[in-house]
Amino acid sequence: MQCLITGSAGFIGFHVARRLLRDGHQVVGIDGMTPYYDVALKERRHAELAKFAGFRAYRVMLEDAEALQRVAGRQAFDLVIHLAAQAGVRYSVENPGAYIAANIVGSFNLLEWCRQTPPRHLLIASTSSVYGANLDFPFAETDRADHPLTLYAASKKSVEAIAHSYSHLWHLPTTVFRFFTAYGPWGRPDMALFKFVQRILAGDPIDIYNHGNMERDFTYIDDLVEAIVRLCDRVPAVDRPASASGGDSLSPAAPYRIVNIGGGNPVALLSFIAEIETALGRQARRNMMDMQPGDVRKTEASTELLDALIGFRPSTPVGVGVREFVRWYRDYYRV
Repeated sequence: MQCLITGSAGFIGFHVARRLLRDGHQVVGIDGMTPYYDVALKERRHAELAKFAGFRAYRVMLEDAEALQRVAGRQAFDLVIHLAAQAGVRYSVENPGAYIAANIVGSFNLLEWCRQTPPRHLLIASTSSVYGANLDFPFAETDRADHPLTLYAASKKSVEAIAHSYSHLWHLPTTVFRFFTAYGPWGRPDMALFKFVQRILAGDPIDIYNHGNMERDFTYIDDLVEAIVRLCDRVPAVDRPASASGGDSLSPAAPYRIVNIGGGNPVALLSFIAEIETALGRQARRNMMDMQPGDVRKTEASTELLDALIGFRPSTPVGVGVREFVRWYRDYYRV
């Protein structure tokens, strides 16, 4: 297949691109290489992808519609996987404008391009953060998600709504993923696992919010990629009946579906930290802190729809995933 991946130098984009390349597909990668975190890490990811003959990379900001048109042109892609975004829940409190530009304007430009050159299937990354103040667990795709707690979540929910309108108006088959706390090798430096490992190895204390009274539905990167690859073949269509016993989120008005990608097994934050300590062979110095604005105490994915659609749900134990990250971190940073 011919695949276009935005955010190909990002954590998830890199892993998805590498999997598709290994499977023999052609991948065009677009990434703005923004300095939100270490650009050298992004460049290393692209360098790994460049080892595949089927990979081409372009440095483009999606906010620049003309540049996107120049790069993507009129080429028809089988798959467009939109993973580029300004990430980070906490950073959105400090720099909200970046989320409007990257997440909303950038996504709009990509949708406009897809309208002119429709792929067989458009797949868009969203986040469990859109569930916001929802306290009904597990979070199901058919639950209301009208109370986002951060601009990051609001921007991603906005993209979902805009994508639905494009799907309806232009008959654009679209699947939106809601990711639940992805982690693993090549992860971002702003993620909790990365920061915990970095600080523990340096002998510095780690900040633990809400005094450790937190739970997250951690999703190992290999499981997340497997789910994405399988969903590529599950192209939504309005003339198909709902096919999932868990309550299909297929739109009644568009070839559009929302799917959680999470394992449905929340892990206590303190248990997660204990796994890191075991993998490192060191104890963390703990700085207990109050809850941060916009944060939530717990996330938990309903996996019924995902399982019904592709016969798979993330299941890698946190201990295994943490060990793999620590192995990569020590090798990459030579520590």
